[in-house]
Amino acid sequence: MSGLVNLPAAQRWMLSAIALGIPASAIGSIYPSNTWLQIGPVALLLPLAVVALQRWPLSNAAAGCIAGFVVLHLIAARWSYSFVPYDDWLNWIGIGEADASAGLKRNMFDRLVHFAFGLLAILPFCEIAVRYGKLSPRQALTGALLFVLSVGGLYEIFEWSLTMALSPTDAGAYNGEQGDMFDSQKDMAVAAVGALLALPVQMWLWRRG
Repeated sequence: MSGLVNLPAAQRWMLSAIALGIPASAIGSIYPSNTWLQIGPVALLLPLAVVALQRWPLSNAAAGCIAGFVVLHLIAARWSYSFVPYDDWLNWIGIGEADASAGLKRNMFDRLVHFAFGLLAILPFCEIAVRYGKLSPRQALTGALLFVLSVGGLYEIFEWSLTMALSPTDAGAYNGEQGDMFDSQKDMAVAAVGALLALPVQMWLWRRG
C-alpha cells in the first residue's frame, strides 16, 4: 500500500477506512461461513484500487461515492444484511424504530444498499467514461444507467447460483430475501430508482462546470 502517498489526502483516508473496516466487519460476524463471500472481494480489490487510482486518478467526489458504497456493504456484511440492527441504533439516538413507524415487517438495510449502489454509481461511472473512455456526456449517462441495471441483474443471478452451492440456511442468510419471493426484482428496482435520481444531479454538476 506504499502507493497511498501519491494519492490525495482525502482518498488516503477513504482507503484506510476501508482497510480498517474489513477486519472490523469480519470479527463477530453472524454467519462466519459467508464472510469470505461478502468481505473477501473487498480485501482482494483494495490493493488494486490503490494502483488504479494512481494510474487513472478520480476526483474526491467520485472516489467518495465508491468508498461510501463499500463502507455500507461492510456494515451490512457484519450482520449478513438481513440483521443489521438499525432500529436499535435509531432508538439509541432517540428517533424510534424505523420499521415499526413505517409499518414494515422486514429488515430494509439490504434495500438501502441496493438503492445506494444505483445512486452512488452514476458519478464515478460518468467521470471515468468521459475522462478515460472519451464518451460524450449523453453517452456516459446512458452507459451509467445501463451499468446499474446490468450489474444489478448479474448480481441477482449470482445470488441465485449460490442457492445451488450453499446450504439453504447459508444461502438464505447471504441472499437476504427474508421470505420475499420478489426480493430480486425489488432490489433491482430500487437500484434503478437510485440511478434515475442521480442522473439529473450529474447533469446539473456538468452544467455547473
